[in-house]
Amino acid sequence: MPRGRRYLCIHGHFYQPPRENPWLEAIERQDAARPYHDWNERIEAECYGPNAAARILAADGRIERVVNNYERISFDFGPTLLSWLEFHAPATYRGVIEADRRASARFGGHGPAMAQGYNHTILPLCSPRDKVTQVRWGLADFRHRFGRDAEGMWLPETAVDLETLEVLAREGVRFTVLAPNQARRVRRIGDGGWTDVANGSVDTRKPYRVPLPSGRSIVAFFYDGPTSRAVAFERLLDDGASFAKRLLAGARDDDGPQLITIATDGESYGHHHRFGEMALAFALRWVEREGLAEPLPYAAFLERRPPEDEVQIVEYSSWSCAHGIERWRADCGCSTGANPGWNQAWRAPLRAALDRLRDAIDAAWEGRAAALLRGPWDARDAYVDVVLDRSPESLAAFFERHAAATPSEADRVAMLELLELQRHRMLMYTSCGWFFDDLSGIETVQVMQYAGRAVQLARRALGLDLEPELLEGLSEASSNRSAAGDGRRIYEREVRPAMVDLETIGAHHAADSLFDDFEDRSRLYVYDVVREDFDTREDGRSRLALGRLRITDGLTAESLVVSAAALHLGDHNLVAGSRAWPGDEEHARMVSELGEAFERADLPELLRLVDRHFPGRTCTLRSLFRDRRRRAIARILESTVSEAEHVLERLYRQHAPLMRYLDDLDVPLPGVLRSTAEFVLHARLREELGSATPDVDELDALVSEADEHRVRIDVDRLRLHVQRAVDGACEAVRADPADGAALERLVRLLEFSREPAFGIDLRTPWGLYGDLARGDAAPAGAAPDPARLAKLGEALGFRVGPA
Repeated sequence: MPRGRRYLCIHGHFYQPPRENPWLEAIERQDAARPYHDWNERIEAECYGPNAAARILAADGRIERVVNNYERISFDFGPTLLSWLEFHAPATYRGVIEADRRASARFGGHGPAMAQGYNHTILPLCSPRDKVTQVRWGLADFRHRFGRDAEGMWLPETAVDLETLEVLAREGVRFTVLAPNQARRVRRIGDGGWTDVANGSVDTRKPYRVPLPSGRSIVAFFYDGPTSRAVAFERLLDDGASFAKRLLAGARDDDGPQLITIATDGESYGHHHRFGEMALAFALRWVEREGLAEPLPYAAFLERRPPEDEVQIVEYSSWSCAHGIERWRADCGCSTGANPGWNQAWRAPLRAALDRLRDAIDAAWEGRAAALLRGPWDARDAYVDVVLDRSPESLAAFFERHAAATPSEADRVAMLELLELQRHRMLMYTSCGWFFDDLSGIETVQVMQYAGRAVQLARRALGLDLEPELLEGLSEASSNRSAAGDGRRIYEREVRPAMVDLETIGAHHAADSLFDDFEDRSRLYVYDVVREDFDTREDGRSRLALGRLRITDGLTAESLVVSAAALHLGDHNLVAGSRAWPGDEEHARMVSELGEAFERADLPELLRLVDRHFPGRTCTLRSLFRDRRRRAIARILESTVSEAEHVLERLYRQHAPLMRYLDDLDVPLPGVLRSTAEFVLHARLREELGSATPDVDELDALVSEADEHRVRIDVDRLRLHVQRAVDGACEAVRADPADGAALERLVRLLEFSREPAFGIDLRTPWGLYGDLARGDAAPAGAAPDPARLAKLGEALGFRVGPA
């Protein structure tokens, strides 16, 4: 067969459920993701980042090259995930965007990136209006990030109906990707007879035109189902060569251009299957180098082979539910299978409760919004521009286009509240809330939190209290965990305590002030805090913070002046309160009374006064935001931990000769001595790794000491410390490549990280080595010593020639 007639398109659907607290717009610590802060951070380290810098190994096991997989595959990223990557993993974000730019240049403007429906809601279950907004937001987000219009759009869960395809076609989308079981019948364009392919037998090697009722059409690609399943579930990524051969197994030796295409969750490549990104990189390189197929994005293939056939789809079908779209509204029997015997009867009442909330919001919203906005629903569609850029200039442009009249400050707040209400009203339909096994799961609690935020905004923007009806509906959904109860109980336990308002933010800032120094202007998550008259006092272990604050919601522009105070009496005894400004006289009384009681060290009176001045508006250490609570506890425990460390260090030094003697006699250390040695050695390792220039000889000595005492080095506890030390050493080398000591230190730190195997992320040193080897990172007169540079390459596992 002539070279170039086979094309390969591996599609990765990269997506994570939104995990941000709806009131903070930030992800709070998720302990299940340890040692990382949260699951986004962990999966970025295991998958998204490694695919931007994937290793290809030579026969001798050394690194032959590092490649950006995103340039050679087709991919879509959830807009909410890209938003997180942009701010929390900027190097990976740049790698994704740059991959599309470079591939677009190579393929005549046809890039590998596809758009996605905005927040991964099941589009066939959306109202017609929501379908439009989800598609428009997804396309606008894509244009904002990739600098071009999207040619294709990935449908969340590939869930499809004709109305959704009509929306895509009307908005200029050329194609989408579906599972083979979503094709019902096919025929040659212009022929009369249809061929039934409902059993999944559709020929996936070519595109199909989908005729639509309006007279429009859209193109559908169908991926190879069996090979895609093998990637996801049959460990095909264990070996790159086997992966490549399996990909090509379905190719035929006919004359026309043919597309070999698979589609899986992108997280298969590194997160679900460790080193899956390496198998992907190897397979792509092998297929291309052997001339067996050319990696090509869908849009570029479409230019080479326009559809000659048309297809009728199976409406209301998806790729992950054998029953169509029932997984997101019914107890269809589909689940993760992790909990045999559980049911998902909770799905239907959950969706019904949210549908009623949606309808109640929309019925009141349109009339209220029409008084402020020209074309309320058009304004909602355009609000994505503000979501993507909340600068004053962006807001001004939005109001100029969509405000019904020149808005006052109150009007601006009202419009933003109305639009934020709609944003959260849509976010509460994120598909993950129904995908998993139980009502009490974190993904389902997340969609309930979005509903809770919508309820709160509806009170302010519409003057409606929709929570009672929501709770009534949630009470009809029951968890499989008896302790969790029904949806109402879960909402009251998990959602209502998470709700905050501007007064609450005042109390949290006051509590933070007990442990951190702030400028007159600061930011607490999405809230701007101005200290108009605020100070902190200290007496022994006790601290008092109090004064006047101006709190402004950075999303809705709502602003409130509050009177706030916080009291810490040592250990975990903390209380803080805040209330809307009570007037100068009442505030002065609060400051005076609390101040005098603090001077007298009258602790009972202090507590009584806090309760009196902030009735029902107080919080304790337990109710602080999770990350702030951890930070406060760390500060509270500093002296306690320091004291314990000194005691254990003294014990270790005192008994070190005995411990060495026991080691020489091959006598196991008693548990208490081994625990003491473990604590002290880990503390010393953390301290040394945290220094500006870690002494690798000292690190090696500490590891040897641990070996002598048969103390296991806990790599999970130390991995992030090693990571920071290596990344810091990279920064020092990049700042001055001619600094031989800095380069030597980096090499030795990399050698140290291999034994014990800390498994750190090496993207930063790989990038540094590549830049130095090409001469890209060295300013004039600051070139690295060739011999030391060769050692760096060897330490990183690269094939390196003679220095």
